[in-house]
Amino acid sequence: MSQPPSAKTPRVWLITGCSSGLGRAFANEVLARGDAAVVSARNTDAVADIVAAHPESALAVDLDVTSDSSVESAVERAVAWRGRIDVLVNNAGFGTVGATEEIDDVEGRAAFEANFFGVHRMLKAVLPHMRAQAGGHVLNISSMLGFSGAAGFSFYSAAKFAVEGLSESLAKEVAPFGIKVTIIEPGPFRTDFRNRSLHTAPLHEAYRETLGPFRENMMAADGKQPGDPAKAAALVFDVVDEGDAPLRLPLGEICIGQMRQKIEQVEGDIARWQTRSRATAFD
Repeated sequence: MSQPPSAKTPRVWLITGCSSGLGRAFANEVLARGDAAVVSARNTDAVADIVAAHPESALAVDLDVTSDSSVESAVERAVAWRGRIDVLVNNAGFGTVGATEEIDDVEGRAAFEANFFGVHRMLKAVLPHMRAQAGGHVLNISSMLGFSGAAGFSFYSAAKFAVEGLSESLAKEVAPFGIKVTIIEPGPFRTDFRNRSLHTAPLHEAYRETLGPFRENMMAADGKQPGDPAKAAALVFDVVDEGDAPLRLPLGEICIGQMRQKIEQVEGDIARWQTRSRATAFD
C-alpha cells in the first residue's frame, strides 16, 4: 500500500480535458499552488505549454475518455509517474444543444459516451488505486444544467443529471475507503465551451420561434459570460486543500440562483401533493 502524502509532499492530480477551458484553468492553478498534475488531452500538443512551464511537476498524457484502452494506458502512466493519484478531475466532455426531438440517436449516444460513460471509465481505472492508498478525492465536473434542466439542452442535461446521480451513490460507496466525492456545478464561465466544445443539432421547424432565439442569444453572449475560470479553479483547489469538501459545489451567482429556484419548485410540488401522495399506502 502506498503512503498518503505528507504535509510537504505535493498531491498528484489527474485532470481530463486540459486543452482548454476549465480543465486548463484547473491544471494551471494546481501547478501554480505547488501540487503535481497529470494533464491530459486527446492530443498532448495542446498542453505542451503547460508542461514546458512546469517540467518537474507536470506530465502530459494522451487520453480519450471514450476509449477503454486509452483510459487504461493514461492511468497506468499517471500511477507510474508518482506512484499515486490523489485527486481525479473528470472534466472532459462536450455540450449538446437541441430540443429532445432535434437530437438523433447518434448524437444522443455520443453525448452520453463522452459526458457520462467517460466519467465511469475513469472511475473504474482510478478508484482501485485510491482504495489501495486509503484515500483520494474525485471531482466530477457537472453543470448547473445537471441540477436543473433547461429547454434546448435536453441531452446535455440528461448526461449531467446521470453524472450527478452516479456521484451521489459513489460518494456513499467509497466513503469507507477514505475517498471523497464532490460534484462541481459551473454556471456560465468565459471559456470556449460554446464554440470548440459544443455540438448543435439542426433546428426543427416546430421549434424555430421558441428555441431559435435561444440559440442566437446563447451564441451572442459568448465571450461575455460572468464566470472567471481562474477564480473557479482557485476555489476548487481550496475545497480540496481545506479538506471539508461538500458533495456539491455550485459555481457562480447564476448557478446558485437556478439551483435555488429548482429547490423551491420541488418543495412546492411536494407541499401541494403530499397529502394525496401519502394516501397511496395500503390501508
